[in-house]
Amino acid sequence: MINGIVTLLGYNLTMSSKRIIHPNHVAVPRNFCRLPGSYGVLKICVSGAAETGHCGLDAFEKAKELGREIAKQGAIITTGATTGFPLYSTMGAKDECGFSIGFSPAATEREHIETYKLPIDYMDVIVYTGFGYSGRDLLLVRSSDAVVIGCGRIGTLNEFSVAFEDHRPIGILEGSWETDEIIRRVVEAAHRPNNHIVYDSDPKALVERLVEMATKNKEQTNLVFNTPDKWDPTGKNAEYIL
Repeated sequence: MINGIVTLLGYNLTMSSKRIIHPNHVAVPRNFCRLPGSYGVLKICVSGAAETGHCGLDAFEKAKELGREIAKQGAIITTGATTGFPLYSTMGAKDECGFSIGFSPAATEREHIETYKLPIDYMDVIVYTGFGYSGRDLLLVRSSDAVVIGCGRIGTLNEFSVAFEDHRPIGILEGSWETDEIIRRVVEAAHRPNNHIVYDSDPKALVERLVEMATKNKEQTNLVFNTPDKWDPTGKNAEYIL
């Protein structure tokens, strides 16, 4: 019995289920990057493979560096509440006292753990969407102000597609994997120019560029107060949604 008294070789030993946790992982965030007009805090999604056997030896360290830089910039890191590349990014963010939000495909914590076999570590908040992987991807991207694409598989390409269609700032992390090269070919073959995509092999530089792009994007097209889908109950072409 883990939480009780265990008899071992005639001795009574008190067993504890408490883990040793780094103090930074439970610390209050040191800073938040406020969006223009103090509307919310910048949220950067990290998308990548849950199974990283094909990603190369440097994938985990680059993922952690991404998370660290997101936290240092004062942004909130958002992920698909999964294993692999996104998990290591949240570990890096928590190392720097960052704030982490995970979007789960499951409807409940129990389903998240027992059915999907996903972790609950290194996340301050988990949103249980109940929409499976594809529905989770949509909510994850649309809840974020920018998206970083790391080493990934088909789910990562799905999240890239949503971000592309929604005109989110997208940072493609270049590395020993092939994801960045695949995305380059897809964008070129699509014949749809997109000036919201940047490429870089340096996680720090990539995050800095994304923060600048997302902040500027919010200043120009705030999705709540200034949207192309304007509606005016008075019929006088009001400048903002009421």
